[in-house]
Amino acid sequence: MNRRRGIRSLCCAALAVTAVSLSSTLLAAEEVKIGFLVKQAEEPWFQTEWAFAEKAGKEKGFKVIKIAVPDGEKTLSAIDSLAANGAKGFVICPPDVSLGPAIMAKAKLNGLKVIAVDDRFVDAGGKFMEDVPYLGMAAFEVGQKQGAAMATEAKKRGWEWKDTYAVINTYNELDTGKKRTDGSVKALEDAGMPKDHILFSALKTLDVPGSMDATNSALVKLPSAAKNLIIGGMNDNTVLGGVRATESAGFAATNVIGIGINGTDAIGELKKPNSGFFGSMLPSPHIEGYNTASMMYEWVTTGKEPAKYTAMDDVTLITRDNFKQELEKIGLWN
Repeated sequence: MNRRRGIRSLCCAALAVTAVSLSSTLLAAEEVKIGFLVKQAEEPWFQTEWAFAEKAGKEKGFKVIKIAVPDGEKTLSAIDSLAANGAKGFVICPPDVSLGPAIMAKAKLNGLKVIAVDDRFVDAGGKFMEDVPYLGMAAFEVGQKQGAAMATEAKKRGWEWKDTYAVINTYNELDTGKKRTDGSVKALEDAGMPKDHILFSALKTLDVPGSMDATNSALVKLPSAAKNLIIGGMNDNTVLGGVRATESAGFAATNVIGIGINGTDAIGELKKPNSGFFGSMLPSPHIEGYNTASMMYEWVTTGKEPAKYTAMDDVTLITRDNFKQELEKIGLWN
């Protein structure tokens, strides 16, 4: 009796090993596909993430299915499309972080794994969905580096805080955006800028026209003593629009310091010989695209789940003096 049980156990174990081996063989035989969904496909930031996700795919042997998802309807439709095309999972920067629960429900229905990049999902109560793996910028820390860079340049120009003011264009609806501007303001205050010299203006849209409108509404509140201006915001476009507004208001480029975040959206402006847009904090969209795609590939092929939270604070200040060289380093200049 015991001998029969032993033989039966050995047979079951052999079958289990065979099943695992067969499953691995089948997975290796078929082309692994993963999705990479982004909210603004026309933006250089996301194009860079896509390019380096594909680079990872070529090196490791998987296919990246790129889909633009500018709204909720297209996002949910894209998840169905990925499943129909045989994808095993997807990386996503959602058009709206509150779509998190709907995205996860749809992914679960289709048997797809999910990694959030850049913007972290929130639940119905507005809290982060900490059970979803996420990789993105360490927003507050990067904002601090932005603010410190603006203060350093102001000091280099010999500006005095008594006649220097800052306009910070905010978008507090997006947590990563709020953390960036909060960090920037903290650095400016730590550098000695008086709190009452910092003006906040809420953005309605995260583009250049929206930033121009927001900055214009703040400029009319400036005292006559305002000689020099610092323009801040959560990304390049929210600063670029602010700089445009200062030009229309008659401020000379030498009296304006605008530093954005992202770098890839500032290339055209940095090509100009002179502008109030001084520079941008260049993060690592190439690393984020490559790493998240690689993490997803490893997850679907080996079962190793990524860390729940990975924050990156490596940024480089790019200006007219060094932007070409820095962009060349990551393959964004040719």
